[in-house]
Formats: sequence, C-alpha cells, structure tokens
Amino acid sequence: MANTLVQDLIEAGIHFGQRASGWNPKMGAYIYGKRNGIHIIDIKETVKGLLLAKKFIAKTVGAGKDVVFVGTKRQAKSVLEQRVGDAKMHYVTERWLGGTLTNFRTIRLRLKRLEELEAIQNSDNFASYSKKMESQLKRELAKIKRNLDGIRKMDKLPGAIVVIDVKHESTALKEARKLGIPTIALIDTDGDPELVDIPIPGNDDSMKSIDVVVRELCLAVVDGRQQRQPAGESSGSGDESSGPGRDQPRRSRRPQTRANEMASQEVVEGASAQ
Repeated sequence: MANTLVQDLIEAGIHFGQRASGWNPKMGAYIYGKRNGIHIIDIKETVKGLLLAKKFIAKTVGAGKDVVFVGTKRQAKSVLEQRVGDAKMHYVTERWLGGTLTNFRTIRLRLKRLEELEAIQNSDNFASYSKKMESQLKRELAKIKRNLDGIRKMDKLPGAIVVIDVKHESTALKEARKLGIPTIALIDTDGDPELVDIPIPGNDDSMKSIDVVVRELCLAVVDGRQQRQPAGESSGSGDESSGPGRDQPRRSRRPQTRANEMASQEVVEGASAQ
C-alpha cells in the first residue's frame, strides 16, 4: 500500500514546490533539492506527514468528533465537494466566513435560517410573497447555501481542521488556533509550517496532488467512523473542539512544540502500520 501511495503522489506531482526565489526558509527541512529554479519537496516527508495526519484523523473521528476540510481556492473546490461529501464530513469551499468557529452560535442561526427559507421554497416557492420580497429571499437563500451548505450538519465544533494552502486559509487557521483546535495542512514551499500542527509538505496548487491527499484523509475518516462506539457518538459536547485532551493546554501556548511531539511519538508507528 505504501508503494502505491508513493507512486500516486509522484504521478500527481506533489513533489514540485514553488520557485526557489519565493520559498519560506521554515520549509527547509522538507525540501530535497532544487531543479531549474523550482524547489523539489522530499517525498519521504510528504508520506510521513500524510500518514501521521491519517492516524490522527482516524483517532479523532473514532472518538466521536468531526473534521472540517477547508479549501476555498479553485483547485480544491471540486475535490473537496466530491471526496469529503462522499465521506459524509464537513467542508468549506466558497469563502471562510469570519467567526465560523469563534462565533459558532451565529453560524448555527444562519443555518437555521437556511432551513426556514428552504421550507418556504418547498411549500409554495415564495409565491405568497411580493415580487420584491421573493427576489430578496431567493438571494438570501442562495448566499447562505453557497457559503454554509458544506457545514450545515455540523452541530458542534470540530475535533480537527484540514486546510489546503496555509496562506490561502489563514483566517480559518487563526480561529482554530484561538480555540485550540488541531490543524492539518497541505503546505507548499512558500508556506509557514509553524502555523499548523501536522504539516503535509506538497504541491498545493495541483488539483491532482490535492485529490490524492484528500482521498487518503477521507479514507482515514471512514476508518475512524467504523471505530466509533455507540457511546462515542454522543459523548462529544458542543464545546469540545479539539483532539486528545492532553494536547489542549500545549496547543494554546506552544503550537509547534505539540506538533513536534506528535511527530516524534507517532509517525514511526503510523508508517509501520501502513
């Protein structure tokens, strides 16, 4: 399986980074070399990060918590909607609304409003309203659905967040950090790995590389759901927003230290298990 995964990653071009002139020196540990002015990502580091992320996601979902996938860039949208939708997990592919996590109650109210508008649409298609009001309600419905449809079934804060491109999804990462929610990211050579707990170094501009990574992470979601116990489904409360409890205090004080600890303790075991 590991050989097949490596082959899929290479064929997807996940090892091609950004131009060397625009790199982030913090990504130096994940870079193998340079060719024609382009940084080449160490595929071993990619596999290591991916296996660690899969193990963490399976553990998180198995504990009864959910994962939110965030990818609002064009290359990630269709991949997330298909892969994550098939895995019956939550996703954001349009625009990350400020406060999606930190002001979660307001987001839930907007989703409730979406249900109200859909009920009106299904009953008489807004025929009982004036033309002006009908137009306003339809625009409101389209806007809420476009922005929040992927998280409409998320009734509590997630146990982890997966983002495609840390530079593109900085707002989501900041909210997750504020709440102590563990983060996973597909991160290119121009990104900052210290912004996330589990970096997966790789090309975050290629639809093929995004697809392979999201595919593997969604398989981990499915595995984790199969491990859920009946009690685990209802054990998580709305304010349980992170992974294992022992990681919580460290996350808020020294996020990168926690990521290093997780990598050193689990990646060898995770790789051998695959």
